[in-house]
Amino acid sequence: MLGTQDLVIALALGLIFFGAKKLPELARGLGESLKEFKRATTESEPPPPPTPAAPSAPTAASAPGRRCPHCQTELQADWAHCPRCGAAGPGG
Repeated sequence: MLGTQDLVIALALGLIFFGAKKLPELARGLGESLKEFKRATTESEPPPPPTPAAPSAPTAASAPGRRCPHCQTELQADWAHCPRCGAAGPGG
């Protein structure tokens, strides 16, 4: 843990090595870096895009009786592949 004496010595060494004009720029850069790091670690990942769910009831957009040959998911008329298992639809 850093004590008061350690901070005073570090500040004095900083003044000697960098000078009084450069220290505020260095401190500002360090503060911005810490702020960016904190934001990146606390920021949650964006939610994944929703996957197309197979409708449970037939809709007007789907062709009646058009189902995936593998998982029996109802397919819409313009779908060439099943969104659930990826198999090619009937006739496609």
